[in-house]
Amino acid sequence: MVNQKEHLQRVLEPYTHRPAELIQALHKVQSALGYVPRWAQVQVAEVLGVPPAQVRGVITFYHLFRQQPVGKHTVRVCMGTACHVRGAQRVLQAVEEETKAPAGKTSPDGAFTVEVVRCLGACGLAPVMMVDDEVSGRLDPRKARKVIQEVGRGT
Repeated sequence: MVNQKEHLQRVLEPYTHRPAELIQALHKVQSALGYVPRWAQVQVAEVLGVPPAQVRGVITFYHLFRQQPVGKHTVRVCMGTACHVRGAQRVLQAVEEETKAPAGKTSPDGAFTVEVVRCLGACGLAPVMMVDDEVSGRLDPRKARKVIQEVGRGT
């Protein structure tokens, strides 16, 4: 972790005593580490000169910041109205079973992180999910499992 802390110190150097740039600094940290662990939150607070509670507040308010490592692939299952009405809950259950990762978590093997989102902007294809940057629509549990299996084979 010493190397990570030193690396993070270099990443944060431009933000020293610049509390107004907290969000930008957190983006840099997440880009460098893949997520923003607790020790990095403390380091951000020290470098920017803000209370650790302020850093934590920003991280927990904005959904784009992660506090846990993510898998090699990110699976986003839409639970918006159109998707929900057309069976997204069953799709999510199949995804969780196939990846061995409950919603909001990463699979034990580190291959998949499963997220629930409110809209992917593809309501006409409901229910939909997105694996990394690929959208799959008109899903049922069997099709969702097949998508996950295909992605897993490419890992």
